[in-house]
Amino acid sequence: MVVTQDNPLEAVFRQMNAGVFPPMVETFERGKTIFFPGDPAERVYFLIKGAVKLSRVYEAGEEITVALLRENSVFGVLSLLTKNRSDRFYHAVAFTPVELLSVPIEQVEKAMKEDLDLPMVLLRGLSSRILQTEMMIETLAHRDMGSRLVSFILILCRDFGAQSGNGITIDLKLSHQAIAEAIGSTRVTVTRLLGELRDQGMISINKKKITVHNPILLGQKFA
Repeated sequence: MVVTQDNPLEAVFRQMNAGVFPPMVETFERGKTIFFPGDPAERVYFLIKGAVKLSRVYEAGEEITVALLRENSVFGVLSLLTKNRSDRFYHAVAFTPVELLSVPIEQVEKAMKEDLDLPMVLLRGLSSRILQTEMMIETLAHRDMGSRLVSFILILCRDFGAQSGNGITIDLKLSHQAIAEAIGSTRVTVTRLLGELRDQGMISINKKKITVHNPILLGQKFA
């Protein structure tokens, strides 16, 4: 069960406990909760398709997005790395329709003992998420909602962008409401700001997918 290019992490997850309690494959519609803060940390998740939003909910009821996970991401691993079987720290929500593979934590712990490369692979994935969390915090620090939106779009370009003929296309179908929830704004405000960016020739939108024509120029002018 070695993690290599020929045996990627998804294959490793699918092999864990196969034949006894096979890994569970689940699908979630956009906006559906995968787990709540305080839920028992019983399973580790591998994201096969779609995007998952991790957020923190505070006592005042405010919910802050800390990360958007893309395909081939692993999450729900914090208790494995800390060796502290704590309850869930984040609210995990399907940001788009998603397909997940999940394995009991006990089985992942067993696999980590058998394959000494696996803990490092999980740690690298967590490091990438920490970097994105820092970027999200910087985004939400912008008081001006236009700058906040642009910063968020640039994060999506980095993590979900694909080169296209006229720039970088974010490979996610994004509703204005979903964007608003991610940056702590309203759908009406996001619609207006996206319209302004489109009028200025900075972006185009086709079938809910945003294309940024010049990310460097966008960052210099608005971020």
